[in-house]
Amino acid sequence: MTATDRASEPAQAARDDEMVSEAPRGSHAVLDGLVVAKRNLLKIRRVPDVLVGTLISPIMFIILFRYVFGGAIGAQIPGGVSYAEYLIPGIFAQTVIFGATVTGSGLAEDMQKGIIDRFRSLPMSRMAVLVGRTTSDLLTNVLVTIIMTATGLLVGWRITSSIPQAAAGFALLLLFAYAFSWVMAYVGLLLRAPESFNQISFIVIFPLTFIANTFVPPETFPAALRTVAEWNPISTMVASTRNLFGNTGTLPAPTGSLPIEHPTLYTLAWIGIALAIFVPLATRQFSRATSR
Repeated sequence: MTATDRASEPAQAARDDEMVSEAPRGSHAVLDGLVVAKRNLLKIRRVPDVLVGTLISPIMFIILFRYVFGGAIGAQIPGGVSYAEYLIPGIFAQTVIFGATVTGSGLAEDMQKGIIDRFRSLPMSRMAVLVGRTTSDLLTNVLVTIIMTATGLLVGWRITSSIPQAAAGFALLLLFAYAFSWVMAYVGLLLRAPESFNQISFIVIFPLTFIANTFVPPETFPAALRTVAEWNPISTMVASTRNLFGNTGTLPAPTGSLPIEHPTLYTLAWIGIALAIFVPLATRQFSRATSR
């Protein structure tokens, strides 16, 4: 960052605050949240390297697993499914989940830099910061999903289902990511330090996305890990998107635990529970954090 960029930061922050303050006094949290979301998206335009890193990471994972590990892992995929068809829904899931962690790190950074204190002085809903943060990160995930879709098509992935089913698959991915954003918002407000949040979230989420059916069939896991994978909501979300994208080949309907037999219902239930629990928790924690 140059000296000119550092010098322009206070002025730009003031313009951001002025933009937020333009929200009508007494307006609803959703309207105020959209203004905050616009502020967050404009911030990406000023710091494009953040978005570039977010876009390059899934592309690297696709190429790495498709061409480096695909030959060995692909032979273990039953049902006549190509490894590209098995892999891409898993990459989708992993990427949108890691994308949702930006919500927590962004809130922690804003708390640390005092930007939240600026927002408190403006005539806006207290929920606007959380609504705006989760909404802007959802829109970023939409862009990332588009890039991943194009990359997947280039490496041999195909959608063999109908257009409504494919649209439902993408909607489920984004809805799952949105619910997870609220979980990360609560954690980010608890920790209040971006460095701590990034370390803890990586330690938890990275193994969670691997102890699932994202990259390899859970049948290859030891018994204990296989049970964890079956009840892991990431596994059921991936299984649901594979069904909706038509990437299941000639596999018979899965049997065993409840999540495996009904992956879409289990995923939707998890989404509903996450929103019901963490939207109030994050809102309460935000009020506590900003009242100190």
